[in-house]
Amino acid sequence: MALKATIYKAALQVADIDRNVYADHALTVPLQPSETEERLMARLLAFALNLPADDRHGMLQLARGMADADEPDLWHKDLSDQLLHWIEVGQPDERRLARACGKARRVTLYCYSASAPIWFAGIAGKITRLRNLEVWQLPAEQSQALAGLAQRSMQLQFSIQDGHVYVGDGQRSVEVQPKPLWRGGQ
Repeated sequence: MALKATIYKAALQVADIDRNVYADHALTVPLQPSETEERLMARLLAFALNLPADDRHGMLQLARGMADADEPDLWHKDLSDQLLHWIEVGQPDERRLARACGKARRVTLYCYSASAPIWFAGIAGKITRLRNLEVWQLPAEQSQALAGLAQRSMQLQFSIQDGHVYVGDGQRSVEVQPKPLWRGGQ
């Protein structure tokens, strides 16, 4: 018998001053049996960092991610179901990234954990042709602190300014500063 995902409920308040995006979202987020709360919180951070300013061109949505190998963790599809933005969390291999870059106009990856620099050194030379890929690293101590905010029912405030993300739950707060590792278009 397969283990079932644990359901987390997250009410997000996002204030992205850098992009002038302000929104409230209520999300139901499954935590797969093979997934950690650190990864779950990295997905919520990726959601907050990539919210579109409006939904005229579709909405950012949680996809099945680890539950379906053909889907990312998050995606933004337009109203005609074209895949605009594929968003991954973790340390996928270069073949998965290449497939994603072939399917979406834009691909963003957020890697985390202490092993992220070693993983990136192993694939850096293999992704140079992927012009629509961006890779960001969440520093390990920051992503672990972010995991400390995880609860089955959460109310989180994301304030984004000058590349810094402040995440709070009303009692505690964490600062995360994603570090760019690769920007294919630059």
